[in-house]
Amino acid sequence: MQSYPTLAIQMVAQMARTAAQNPAAAISFQGAPGANSHLAALQFDSTCLPLPCFSFEDAIDAVRDGMADRAIIPIENSLHGRVADIHFLLPESGLSIVAEAFMVIHHCLMAKNAQPKLTSAMSHPQALGQCRRYLRDRDIIPVAYADTAAAAAFVAGNDDPAAAAIAPKIAAELYGLYVIDENIQDAENNTTRFVVLSREAVNLEIDPAGDNPILMTTFIFQVKNIPAALYKAMGGFATNGVNMTKLESYQQGASFAATEFYADIEGAPGDPAVDRALDELRFHCIYVRILGTYPQARLRTVT
Repeated sequence: MQSYPTLAIQMVAQMARTAAQNPAAAISFQGAPGANSHLAALQFDSTCLPLPCFSFEDAIDAVRDGMADRAIIPIENSLHGRVADIHFLLPESGLSIVAEAFMVIHHCLMAKNAQPKLTSAMSHPQALGQCRRYLRDRDIIPVAYADTAAAAAFVAGNDDPAAAAIAPKIAAELYGLYVIDENIQDAENNTTRFVVLSREAVNLEIDPAGDNPILMTTFIFQVKNIPAALYKAMGGFATNGVNMTKLESYQQGASFAATEFYADIEGAPGDPAVDRALDELRFHCIYVRILGTYPQARLRTVT
């Protein structure tokens, strides 16, 4: 908690005390009060008790340690791509993805004075990347900070009149800053996808005669280090008509010889087509690990 700016510490402590009284209703998130993840938790479950955590690891640990029932974690953004470290943290967490959520992100530029001469703007690297053109056009230097709302609290608690923060509008209200400009993100449809994590996998009961939701399954895998292994591993999804909506590669360790992959597909284990595709994937892989199956929150069709 002491890693937060001074102005945020009291709010963090109060929210932590409230969550501790009913951990089953708590959703942990990374950031100070007023961060986008705080808003995402309330948008996902308006009755939840948001539990602020300084880092992604802390938010995950809060669920593992029973301080919260779920965690909500940003995983990718439509402007700035993948959220750093998440692909490494999810497999190590021991938690299951039980839901996904999408939120349109609106960034505001805020400062201590109503008409400042700004030279720098502080925020989370994702937010800075989503406002890159705006900052460059105004010769404002981006300064990375742990999260958006904590950046606002830091600016509010210091005396630099040329410093600003980029954060949700609610952060300006919480920390007593002036909103200098609104909706400064580089695209109107700036959207972040979040995943919701829990200690237990979601129990999906499928009604054979009912109108069931489209399910998503997220998994990671490492193909064998032989020619065409990835090509062959992907073939099972094509031949079985399973739609893969996401495939990303990343390096684990320093050898640069073993590439790992993160994937989302439509469907779930238990569906014969999905089972056949996953069996073929396993044949060509060193390992395949399912991270979760959950209802699709947004259709992946392209219009």
